[in-house]
Amino acid sequence: MDYAAIAAQIIEHVGGKDNIRSVQHCATRLRFQLYNADLRNEDAITDIEAVKGVFMTNSQFQIILGSGLVNLVCDEVQKQLGNAVERAPLPEEKQGSPIQRFIKMFSDIFVPIIPAIVAGGLLMGINNVLTAAMFDGGRSIIDLFPQFRDLANCINIFANAPFTFLPVLIGFSATKRFGGNPYLGAAMGMIMVHPDLLNAYSLGTGVEVPTWNLFGLSVQAVGYQGTVLPVLAVSWILANIEKRLHKVTPTWLDNLTTPLLSIMISAFITFLFVGPILRGVGDLLADGITWLYNTLGPIGGGLFGLGYAPITLTGMHHSFIPIETQLLASIAVTGGSFIFITASMNNVAQGAAVLTVLFKTKDVKLKSICSAAGVSALLGITEPAMFGVTLKLRYPFYAAMAGSAVGSAWCAMFHILAQALGAAGLPGFISVLPQDWAMFGIGLVLSMATAAILTLVFWKKIEGADAPSASEKTSVPTQPADAQEPITLYAALKGTVKNITQAEDPAFASQGMGKGVCIDPADDTIYAPCDAQVAFTFPSGHALGLVSPQGAEIMIHCGIDTVSLNGEGFAPLVKDGEHVQAHTPILRFDRTKIKDAGYSDQTMVIVTNSDAYDIEIYEGEADDLETPILTMRKK
Repeated sequence: MDYAAIAAQIIEHVGGKDNIRSVQHCATRLRFQLYNADLRNEDAITDIEAVKGVFMTNSQFQIILGSGLVNLVCDEVQKQLGNAVERAPLPEEKQGSPIQRFIKMFSDIFVPIIPAIVAGGLLMGINNVLTAAMFDGGRSIIDLFPQFRDLANCINIFANAPFTFLPVLIGFSATKRFGGNPYLGAAMGMIMVHPDLLNAYSLGTGVEVPTWNLFGLSVQAVGYQGTVLPVLAVSWILANIEKRLHKVTPTWLDNLTTPLLSIMISAFITFLFVGPILRGVGDLLADGITWLYNTLGPIGGGLFGLGYAPITLTGMHHSFIPIETQLLASIAVTGGSFIFITASMNNVAQGAAVLTVLFKTKDVKLKSICSAAGVSALLGITEPAMFGVTLKLRYPFYAAMAGSAVGSAWCAMFHILAQALGAAGLPGFISVLPQDWAMFGIGLVLSMATAAILTLVFWKKIEGADAPSASEKTSVPTQPADAQEPITLYAALKGTVKNITQAEDPAFASQGMGKGVCIDPADDTIYAPCDAQVAFTFPSGHALGLVSPQGAEIMIHCGIDTVSLNGEGFAPLVKDGEHVQAHTPILRFDRTKIKDAGYSDQTMVIVTNSDAYDIEIYEGEADDLETPILTMRKK
């Protein structure tokens, strides 16, 4: 596979190097921040061989490539961009709601350390296999083969290390996320698990708890092994202390005193106040969630399983990471994690639904996507399956939700819990105790069978849709009898009409988005230039798309770079899917607010599928809505 060619095509179809503000990747997706999101060509990107799907969320354009491939393509994209874009994440203050930003924060902190936790979890699974009493007389593998006992001990040490020193990992990642020196964060994490402190796992076992006398206060000298909330809070405190000290400390003293004071102040705050309080909160959270799950049993498991896929779509599943980590860190009390079990049921259900589509569809492109996405979902990565297949077809997504609910309810009935993190799916066996393998396996089979059967039941409805694209879902049925008739577009607003080649924005002037006109407005209301159906309204309100009865695709873009206003000054008057007649008001905008913000209010009316038409442009003054601005005839 030619990664350089794939990267070059992606760069071209997101609007070129100059349109890319930043690019990053997660486990499966290439994530772009674009200066002008309207310049992206989703259809062209979807047609690239390696691409499984695309979508826009929270001003971020994401391209699904799948695990293993995404990092290789991202490296090539960054290589070709050189220094053309910033590599650091964009400021998050204005991206999404407070809840979305809070969840994104958890994602930024925990996603980088997941490989270390997963490695420890899988090693823990191997240790469970070696030491579990699976044979007659309650004997384990190491009982039958004593020569492997030291091997099991080594693996146990390797497995426990990431959890024992979890505050070090979180301290590094969280402090970096909060804008501080990550190495100071790691040092703070080391202080919290220093071997001279009483190990946190020894609390409650009858061991005498040592104390310090600090400022007349008796403070427990106890470590924070396996904790999550205390180190998150301490990392935030440390980063903010460090940043403030940088601002007030003379340059010649900064490197000497700032690290010293940051660590010393944060450490005292940790052991005096933050640590003891949040240790208790974390324990209560883990205990409370476990109690709720155990109390509701299969009903709770089924409801959680039913909602897991929609939760994943919103990104809120990242908020489960600290909870799950706390459940596993306190495994002696909680027994393990039910979240991993539910995730496994959801993932295999998505995989089964996709593989069912693979065997039923006749669409070659869809088959290609399904083959990779289905296997990927079974092995624990569902984004290609959900965004590339099940969501587009809708009914397989519903079938997978039902499958996840059935499997999760079954596992909850028998209190199946994960003992470690790992790949949530078919490989999940290694994270479950061997004595629970049978019930866990039955849960997986129930999830897959339910999803596959319901996908087959819905197949006629799915086949009718046959993987429509976003534009196809909202397009107006074409009228073959009128296909050769000329289509006239009338003035979308009063003002001076020019050929799009005279647009102030070079991207529009190049006709890269299509042929059309630009209008210097003399009014603040945009009207439908013909009878049409609203194909889309842009989230920021500055642009919308129409489809004429003959199939002409028209985009109206109000202003230049006005996406940066985040909707301020724009009031869409129509909704997606709504039918409008020519001269119907569809958008109002505040010309003064746009110009005061330093942007142009020049408005573009573009035929995005203009390659299919011969187009004649009429320039001049549009004094009323009956003024024609262009005529087009099918080639």
